[in-house]
Amino acid sequence: MQRLQKFTRAVLFAAAVFSIGAALPQTIGIPSFVTEAQAAVARSIQVRGNTRVEDETVVSYMTIVPGRSYSAFDVDESLKALYATGLFATVDISPSGSTVIVTVTENPIINRVSFEGNKKIKDDALETAVRSQPRSMLSRAKVQADVQNILEAYRRSGRYGASVEPQVIDRGQNRVDLVFEINEGAKTGVERISFIGNTSFSDGRLRDVIRTRESGLLSWLRSTDTYDPDRLAADEELLRQYYNKKGYADFRIVSVSADLDREQNIFYVTFNVDEGEKYEVGDVEIVSTIADVDPEELRRLIRTRSGQTFNSLRIEQTVEDITLRVSEEGYAFARVRPRAARDYENNKISLIYYIEEGPRAYIERINIIGNDRTREYVIRREFDIAEGDAFNRALVDKAERRLRNLGFFERVSITTQQGSAADRVVVNVRVEEKPTGEISFGVGYSTVDGVIGDISLTEKNFLGRGQFVKIAVGGGTDTQSYEFRFIEPFFMGRRVALDLDLYRKVDDANDYRSFDQEKTGGGFGFTLPLREEELTVRLYYNIFQEKNSDPDNKSTSINNCDTANLSLAVCDSLGTYLTSLVGYEFRYNTLDRNLDPTDGIYASFGQQFAGVGGDSYFIKTEAEARAYKEILADYGLVGSLSVRGGNIMALGDERLRVSEQFMLGGNIVRGFENQGIGPRDASTDDAIGGRFYVAATAETRFPFPVLPKEFGLSGAVFADAGSLWDADSSLVSLVDNNGGRIDSNDFALRASVGAGIRWNSPFGPLRADFAYPLVKEDSDKTQVFRLSGGTRF
Repeated sequence: MQRLQKFTRAVLFAAAVFSIGAALPQTIGIPSFVTEAQAAVARSIQVRGNTRVEDETVVSYMTIVPGRSYSAFDVDESLKALYATGLFATVDISPSGSTVIVTVTENPIINRVSFEGNKKIKDDALETAVRSQPRSMLSRAKVQADVQNILEAYRRSGRYGASVEPQVIDRGQNRVDLVFEINEGAKTGVERISFIGNTSFSDGRLRDVIRTRESGLLSWLRSTDTYDPDRLAADEELLRQYYNKKGYADFRIVSVSADLDREQNIFYVTFNVDEGEKYEVGDVEIVSTIADVDPEELRRLIRTRSGQTFNSLRIEQTVEDITLRVSEEGYAFARVRPRAARDYENNKISLIYYIEEGPRAYIERINIIGNDRTREYVIRREFDIAEGDAFNRALVDKAERRLRNLGFFERVSITTQQGSAADRVVVNVRVEEKPTGEISFGVGYSTVDGVIGDISLTEKNFLGRGQFVKIAVGGGTDTQSYEFRFIEPFFMGRRVALDLDLYRKVDDANDYRSFDQEKTGGGFGFTLPLREEELTVRLYYNIFQEKNSDPDNKSTSINNCDTANLSLAVCDSLGTYLTSLVGYEFRYNTLDRNLDPTDGIYASFGQQFAGVGGDSYFIKTEAEARAYKEILADYGLVGSLSVRGGNIMALGDERLRVSEQFMLGGNIVRGFENQGIGPRDASTDDAIGGRFYVAATAETRFPFPVLPKEFGLSGAVFADAGSLWDADSSLVSLVDNNGGRIDSNDFALRASVGAGIRWNSPFGPLRADFAYPLVKEDSDKTQVFRLSGGTRF
C-alpha cells in the first residue's frame, strides 16, 4: 500500500512539472513554439500594418532569417531592433505555422514643431536644441530627449525652475503637430558667492576677478548673476590666472560647489581654494641643447626678471617669443620648456628655459568649428603656423589667447587629435560667437560743453571680416560732431592694422573759447606690433581744414576783427587754413584692463610734422606715462601716478596760430577752468596757449565701503600739478607792440588737491570732481566743481 502511494505521488509530481513547463513560455511572453527542444524554422516572414516603410526594410532589421531556425532570443533581439529604429509605435511578432507574422504600427509623421510660452529664448534658438523636425517620424524617445535639451537650454540661461510639457495634436492621415508647452519660470539667481581658504585677498576682491555676479538691484540689466556651469569653469581659470600673476605659483582650487535652494530658486556658489605661498623670481637662465642656438642672444626676449613678482603669464609669453625666434632660425621643431626650482625658505622661484628638439610632427589639418558668421580666414590668421607646418604647442596656445582677445567669441577651445599618421596632428578650433554690433544713444551734461548728445553705430566684426566700423553723430549747446572710423586689423594679409578716419566738428565760442571753429578732415594710419601686444608703433597721415571766425560778425580776417572783445593774437589766427601732417607714436601697454585698470604701465611717445603741403608748419612732440598699482587689494584701493608733457615748434620763419598751440585747464589739472591755465591776453582775458606744457597726477581710487559694489560707485582723492608757458613769440610781440600785455607766459607751477566720485552706471560713466587750487597765478581761471560723462540707453 505504501509503495502504491509513493508511485501515485511521483506520477502527480511529474504531471505538475510538465504542466508548469508548458505554461512558462506564455507566462513570460515568449511564444511556446520557440521553446521546444528543436527550434522552429521560419519558412517566410510577412509584415502587416506598414504603409510607408517597405517590407524589406522591416525584415532587414530582424535577426530572424527565412529558411533558418530561430529561438526566443532571436524574437527578443528582433523586437529590440525594430523599436530602436524609431519608426514604429508598436511591434508584435507571432507564428502562423511555418510563417512568422510581424505586425507593426508606424509612428506618425511630424507636420509641424512649435513652442509655446517661451519669451526669454526665441524659437530659432530652441529649434537648434531639438532633434524632432518637420517631415520626420515622431519618436517617444526623441521627444523625451528634446524635453531635456530644452530644459538644459533654460538652465544655461539661468532658469532652473523651467518646465516643458510636450503635446501631440492629431492632424489626421497619421500626421501630427508636436507642441512643446514651456513654463519658463523665474530667473534662478546667484544669491551669494563665497570663498574658503583665501587670506591674501578678500571675498570682495575675488568676486571682482570672476565673471559670475551676485543677484541684486541691477540684475535686470545683466545675465551674469545666474548659474552657468561653463561660466563657472571659466571663473576657475580666471582665479588661477589672477593668483599666478600675483606670485602665488602653488595656487589651486580644491573644489567648487553650486547648491540650489529649490524653494527660493537661488544658488549658493562656494569656491574652496588653497593659495599657497607668494614667490618672487630668482635666477633666470636659458639652456639650449641645440648647438647652433646661442642662449645669450635670446636673453633679451626674457620677460621674467630676477626680483620681480612671479607671473605665469610672462613665462608663457617668454616661451612663445623664444619658440618663435628659434623657429625663424630654422629649428621648426624646437621646443621651449620652462622649469621652476622653488626656494621655499626665501619664497623664490628660479627659472630655466630649456630649448631642445621636439618630436617631429606636422599639422595635417586645422578644423574651424562654430563660426557661423566670422569668416574662416579671420580665425586662421591668428595662428603663426599653418597646415603643413611643424606642430608647436606653444604657438597653438598663443593663437588661442589671441582669439579670446578679439572679443568676437563667447568661448574659444583648441584641441588636438591624431592625424592620418603617427607624425600628423589635426587641430580643432571650436568657437562660440557672440554679438559684436552696437547701436547706442547718449545724452549727458558737462560743465565744459553743457548738454550733449550722440548716436553711434559700431560693429567690431563687420561682415564677419574682423573689421571695425563706427559711425557717430553728436551735438550739444555749443558743439556738433560727425565721425566715421574704419579699422582693418590685417592689412594686405599681414599683422598690420590700417585705420581710416573722416570727421567734422563745429564748436561755437563759449565761456572758455573766444572764437568759433570748424574743423573738417580725415586721415589714415598703420599700426605695427613691435613686441606682440605690449609695444606698438603707429605711422599716420592727417589732413584737415580749419576755419576760425569772430563769433560776433563771423569775420575770418584780422582786419575786420573786433579787437575790443578779441585778443590780437586770436584775431591773427582767424581765417581758413589747411594742415597736412605726418606723424608716429610708440605705445607701451601692460595694463590688466584699459577701463579702470588696477595694475600695469601705459606709456606713449609721438611726434607730428606739419608742412607736407598746406598752410601749417610745425613739429609737435608729446609723451605720457601712467602706472597703476593695488595698494590694499582687500579694500579695493588702487593708486596711480601719471606724467605728461609736450612741445610744439614752428618751422622756419612761420608763426604758430592760437588754435595750434597747447591749451591746459581742468581737463588735466583739476580746480581750473578749461583753458584756465597759461599765457593770457591781459586786456581781453583770452587764452592764447603755449608751446610747452607739463602735468602730473597722483590719485587713489577706492570703492564706497557702505554701498553694494553693484551700484558701480567709487571715490577718489587726487593731487594735480602742471604748467603751460612760452606762447609763440610772434603772437606775444603782436600784442605787446599794440599796447597789450601777455600774462603768465613764464613757467609757473600750478597745483590742486581734491576728491571725486565715479559712477560706472549701467547707462555709461559719470564723473564729478571737487578740487581746490593750492598754487595758482593771478590771471588763472579757477573752477571748484567739474562734471563730465553721459548716459547710455
